Amino acid sequence: MPFRFVDEITSADVAFEAWGETREEMFASCAAALLNTMVNAPERVQRQRRIEIRLEYEELDLLLFSFLQELIFHKDADQLLLHADSVWIEEKREGGFRLTVIAGGECFDAGRHQPLVDVKAVTLHCFQVGLVDNVWKAVVVLDV
Repeated sequence: MPFRFVDEITSADVAFEAWGETREEMFASCAAALLNTMVNAPERVQRQRRIEIRLEYEELDLLLFSFLQELIFHKDADQLLLHADSVWIEEKREGGFRLTVIAGGECFDAGRHQPLVDVKAVTLHCFQVGLVDNVWKAVVVLDV
């Protein structure tokens, strides 16, 4: 997934930029960046359990914010690390967006996943989502 960590935005938290040719690819890239922030070996997170995440918001940026918060919630509440395997975003006829994600993952195992930092939340500091030169891009700062 295309993303990069950005040191210039914050010194105490973790910031990243993620992108994709579609909104769905950008959301999946953000999920991958989040997982790479939490563990050193995200490729070792096996897809032993599948969950479906469904969210609706009027604005695309708040939909992404809520989606990342949902992934953090599952990490905190269930000790579940997740990959965003399938992402669908539809524009609702009455306005706004509907997100459906099939996520696969497993419970955190410190020995196999090699923890890096505990992400507490997504912040709105410098948070951006937009289409730039035909590429969907997001800037996200995580509170660690």
